Amino acid sequence: MPVGTAGTVKAVTQEMLEQLDARVILGNTYHLFLRPGHETIFHLGGLRKFISWDRAILTDSGGFQVFSLGDLRKIREEGVEFRSHLDGSKQFLSPEVSMQVQHALGSDIVMCFDECTPFPATREQAQDSLELTARWARRSRAEFDRLTNTSQSAAVDPALFGINQGGVYEDLRRQSLDRLVEIGFEGYAIGGLSVGEEKQRMYDITEFIAPQIPADKPRYLMGVGTPEDLIECVARGVDMFDCVMPTRNARNGQVFTSRGKMNVRNAKFSRDERPLDEDCECFVCRRYSRAYVRHLYNCGEMLASTLCSCHNLAVYLDSMRRIRQAIALGVFAQFRACYLDKYRHGSE
Repeated sequence: MPVGTAGTVKAVTQEMLEQLDARVILGNTYHLFLRPGHETIFHLGGLRKFISWDRAILTDSGGFQVFSLGDLRKIREEGVEFRSHLDGSKQFLSPEVSMQVQHALGSDIVMCFDECTPFPATREQAQDSLELTARWARRSRAEFDRLTNTSQSAAVDPALFGINQGGVYEDLRRQSLDRLVEIGFEGYAIGGLSVGEEKQRMYDITEFIAPQIPADKPRYLMGVGTPEDLIECVARGVDMFDCVMPTRNARNGQVFTSRGKMNVRNAKFSRDERPLDEDCECFVCRRYSRAYVRHLYNCGEMLASTLCSCHNLAVYLDSMRRIRQAIALGVFAQFRACYLDKYRHGSE
């Protein structure tokens, strides 16, 4: 799911996203809450109408952004007081406020308000964090249910996802999941990973907890990752992913290909007539050369970010399409081995 923080996937138009066949994009509750404000977006018909996007939208709860503010926020039972990164004004988010904002935005998939467990965290810190997250999950569920089908909601048949926490402690992850399943949600997310821990640790925790999530509910690994991570975590039981990496890295000249990562700004590509990825059929690779894209970066042209963002998103979305096809055909294990061998050992 491409990340559209402030109501836009950076450097990419909605028409481009439709051409790439993105089915769900993310909106950021924290950023939209501060600017332009959920009341404004609700007045304009909800986020889908505001940004002219007729496909699905998932919004995060704002918890991770507040968590990342560090000294600018104070966490208490009621919610989180924080200073806006825009103007320093005092703001407040709670499970109830987060649900109200996301309903006003008209999100199809609403995320519970949670506390993202930091890394590293002691066992005691992780325990306290999961307990608070569980209490906030129950309050999120209650407020979500109250708001559904009211005049305060721009959403039509929204789904609420609970967020699993517990850091890198397997028994705490299980505790957190038990608490969430007891409340009951339409889907379950694995949060608090890819926040600084080693990649293998992230894989191990995912492999432990994902298969324990109810089999009839979507499993969403938040904030992950590289194309390699998508393959590896699907193998461990995950269904849904989001990450800023394809667009953020693109703006710095890094593109993902079937043979791994490539920095298109490197001098060796100055006369390279090949597309970014010879195995890719996206509209960027069908039309533009590495030499031209490198030239755009060297000239500071905005088009460079657009072309590389579109290509990277195409790689991610096509990888997930191929994963789904391989699963449907019963050949995922073979597909995984071939994909990873080429990605890890190919060269440009």
